[in-house]
Amino acid sequence: MPSDFTAVFSALKPIMARHAARLQVKTDTPAEYTLVSREPSPFPQHKGQPMWFGSVRLGKAYVSYHLMPLYMSPELTGNISPELKKRMQGKTCFNFKTPPPAGVAAELKRLTDSGLKEWEGRKWV
Repeated sequence: MPSDFTAVFSALKPIMARHAARLQVKTDTPAEYTLVSREPSPFPQHKGQPMWFGSVRLGKAYVSYHLMPLYMSPELTGNISPELKKRMQGKTCFNFKTPPPAGVAAELKRLTDSGLKEWEGRKWV
């Protein structure tokens, strides 16, 4: 894995980690940072386990930023900029090979904040 991916991970992790007080840290390693809900999921398919909110993962080809509220609240994706959208893979994942520019990082922060706010409104966290 390229050494600069560590810098990418270091740039993305704080965006997710800002919400650790409201959520629960499931994994915190040099290659993965994952947050889940503190309470069990209200959905039976989760079998009483917490809901997975998001994760930052350092991989071989890129660093991924996963944000589950995008899947469960698709209205959040309506205003994603073309610059961030081109990094999107699937419905909930953004891939980065370099640290995000300031504007993209700010947008990812707003999107993550909105996702948590949406989940709080639905009483999922």
